[in-house]
Amino acid sequence: MTATADVSAPPSRPPASSARRRRTQRRRELLQLTSTIPALIWFLVFTIGPLVSLFYFSTVNWRGLIAPRTPAGLSNFEKLFTDPIVGLAAWNTFLQLVITLPIVVLGAFMIAYYLTLKPRGHRFIRALMFTPVLLAASALAMVFVGVFAPQGMINGFLKAVGLGDLARPWLADGTTAFWAIIIVTIWCSMSVSAVMLAARLNSIDESVFEAAEIDGAGHWRRMWQIAWPMSREFIGVVTMLQFLWTLFASAAVVLLLTRGGPGNATVTLSFLVYDFAFNQSKVGYSQAVAVVLFVIGVIGILVIRRVFREKN
Repeated sequence: MTATADVSAPPSRPPASSARRRRTQRRRELLQLTSTIPALIWFLVFTIGPLVSLFYFSTVNWRGLIAPRTPAGLSNFEKLFTDPIVGLAAWNTFLQLVITLPIVVLGAFMIAYYLTLKPRGHRFIRALMFTPVLLAASALAMVFVGVFAPQGMINGFLKAVGLGDLARPWLADGTTAFWAIIIVTIWCSMSVSAVMLAARLNSIDESVFEAAEIDGAGHWRRMWQIAWPMSREFIGVVTMLQFLWTLFASAAVVLLLTRGGPGNATVTLSFLVYDFAFNQSKVGYSQAVAVVLFVIGVIGILVIRRVFREKN
């Protein structure tokens, strides 16, 4: 009888206080989830929305805001692969990334390491390196127009040292205009990246460098064999930011200095997005170029993350 009573007995219920705590916890979690709804709406409207619009407009023929839109299917993308201007812009973009990224990241890292040594006037140097950020894009363009002008700083220096034969209109010469764009891009990017990397290097315990110095490691070894590996993941973040800026935002440099000229010597993919949309009234075609840029950006970020991933 006792065994039968034990088997048929109903399962024990948790105490009322335990059930009440679980309900309270669920209400708290629901309240926390509700508080994220504004941020979620913001993300959907201003991130997912424009992204969906980008892909949609790339499949239509559209010549402007007040012009009608007609379906184009994939014809805009098919035209990209046979358009010589797009091919030239893709090549210029590739060269810009391949040349700019290593110089900016490695140069910024070396400058950052130098700043962590706290040389005399290092605070002034840090402040001075924010100059590209403090200058408006138009003001920055005027500075470099003066540098590269026929009677500008570079030609004046060449004439002063007896090399006047090398003087030329740097921004109007098809063989030098693109290199001038790259120089401006590097100058605009390296200083800010150096300040960011210096902030990361300052967080490394000084005893690590002191121990390496006792072991006989010079600055070169400390910089590349200690500081670089310990900052690897953050360097990857800086590289991604520089990659995205060069890929997308450097169009402003091209627009203000050369407008893609002389001829088409300095056109890049990001500049073509602007040029096709606002100068040639090919909005749908420009968005097809933007889709290609988006795909390149995603692939580039994945590659950079893999390269700079922390090694276990």
